[in-house]
Amino acid sequence: MAMTITEKILALHAGLENVSPGDMIQSKVDLAFAHDVTGPIAVKMFRETGANGVFDREKVVLVADHFVPAKDIASAGQAKVIREFAREQGLENFFESGDAGIGHVLLPEKGFIVPGQVVIGADSHTCTYGALGAFSTGVGSTDLAAVMATGETWLKVPPTIRVNYKGGLRPWVGGKDLVLKTIGILGVDGATYSALEYAGDTIKSLPMYQRFTMANMAVEAGAKSGIIEPDEITLAWLRGRARQESRVFKSDLDARYERILTIETDELEPQVAFPPSPANVRPLSDAGHINLDQVFIGSCTNGQIEDLRDAASILKGRKAAKGLRLVVIPSTPAIYRKAIEEGIVDILLDAGAVIGPPCCGPCLGGHMGILAEGERALSTTNRNFIGRMGHPKSEVYLANPFVAAASAVLGRIGGPDDL
Repeated sequence: MAMTITEKILALHAGLENVSPGDMIQSKVDLAFAHDVTGPIAVKMFRETGANGVFDREKVVLVADHFVPAKDIASAGQAKVIREFAREQGLENFFESGDAGIGHVLLPEKGFIVPGQVVIGADSHTCTYGALGAFSTGVGSTDLAAVMATGETWLKVPPTIRVNYKGGLRPWVGGKDLVLKTIGILGVDGATYSALEYAGDTIKSLPMYQRFTMANMAVEAGAKSGIIEPDEITLAWLRGRARQESRVFKSDLDARYERILTIETDELEPQVAFPPSPANVRPLSDAGHINLDQVFIGSCTNGQIEDLRDAASILKGRKAAKGLRLVVIPSTPAIYRKAIEEGIVDILLDAGAVIGPPCCGPCLGGHMGILAEGERALSTTNRNFIGRMGHPKSEVYLANPFVAAASAVLGRIGGPDDL
């Protein structure tokens, strides 16, 4: 029976020869993940199960990344809960402070994710790991508690929507623009409980950091997961990093898809998502004159070292516009260190940026960049719903790091060509 890459991974983990969309399965889990927001609830529910210990001390990973360093007493308490649970359970992989950073960047960076895995996380952007050819998806904290206790989870096999991207990419265009264009076509619920399979010649030449961005934002179209078939770019990125052997799967040529979408990329411009949704997408040339109060570069979507390089290439020798706040947060300590070594931090500081410690920060309206009433921000994050980064009457626009850097200099939404 022909299957997609997602179906093959789930069949393997369910101990079945084949599965079809809609099948209810019990799947083994290779890795379980939570952070300082979802982890405390999962710990509470774990204790209520009566379990004596986690299913595998190496396969449960906890990362304090949302409100760190602690911004108030409540957030300090949340981190304390998972810290003490990790100590109690003897977890080998608990990360905070200088060892941490944003979990969705940290876990691949440290080699926890390889092709062919099933990864379950108590966070919607767990789908990021599909960039490496794993089936990864977010669940509620109660479901994660069950995973931590048993090493298994139940799943309904999702149908797959295949998106084929054909053509080259213009300057200043990358994975963020491809996925924003896709979300603009599908809408925020157009892929509900489906696996989004990104494919085509454009993807085959796309670097890993941009693949991570695309997989990360699959959930913004309502998808259960996003996935890209592993290739030599994937395997090269994993060399010297992976903690276990990969199991590379590819979709059969005659696999069945719920829908196949083709997007021509040769003429694609940088895309901008207007409030209040990642699906409210326009090409940069149609953005108009939108003045900005803040630009944020970072997050699990666009806080990789390559993203910072892209931004720095525009900001070098330039200053952020007077009256505009430029906030930059590297996603992990390793990325921060590399940005220092490469002189990127100096470029950012010279441009007037405030550089924060590796964490989620303002992406979710957490801290280090909250918006006041009436303020507008352009951000490289993944969501721009009402109140996402602060006051309900603030506005958030989404774009890639090239556009974010240029907009910081211009004081309004614009691209490098406007400079």
